[in-house]
Amino acid sequence: MSNDEATRPQEPQEEEQIQAAEPEAVEQAADSAEATENLEAPTVESLLEEVAALQAKINDQSESVLRAQAEMQNVRRRAERDVENAHKFALDKFSSDLLPVIDSLERALDAADNLEDEVVKGMRDGVELTLKMFVDTLSKHGVEQICPMGEPFNPELHQAMSMVPNPDMEPNSVMAVMQKGYVLKGRLVRPAMVVVSKAG
Repeated sequence: MSNDEATRPQEPQEEEQIQAAEPEAVEQAADSAEATENLEAPTVESLLEEVAALQAKINDQSESVLRAQAEMQNVRRRAERDVENAHKFALDKFSSDLLPVIDSLERALDAADNLEDEVVKGMRDGVELTLKMFVDTLSKHGVEQICPMGEPFNPELHQAMSMVPNPDMEPNSVMAVMQKGYVLKGRLVRPAMVVVSKAG
């Protein structure tokens, strides 16, 4: 562009375009100023609502954390209880398999009760000692005998094989033990098989 063109007055068409654009620019500036004013000056109500929403979110997060902590504690307790029971009742099957041996020794002693032969007496003493060692060893590992002779019948520990009238005993009492029961650290391994008295 030459110097003459640069210093030449603007054409009428350009002046009209400039005049038409001025109100629009003023309007945009006013809108922008209003928006800026709204952003910079929130109302008290809007701030309270925002605070309430944030407080509600914090409460929800706190409850979630508490629930997660409680669930973790429950999982830890269940795991500890499972491990404890696994150690506590590890001998359950083993002790159950040994019980028929004890039953056989007890039957052998019962059969030898009425025999007076010296040889049988020696064998009886040996069987009796063996039975005592068996029972004592099981007892050291938490296995206890149930021999409820004369006690009230307990369906949680006893299995009634029959009921017999007996005027000399209270009804529902154990009047004979056919086979002893066993518990392992309080948990039933085998119920005692019993005969229960009833009113005559």
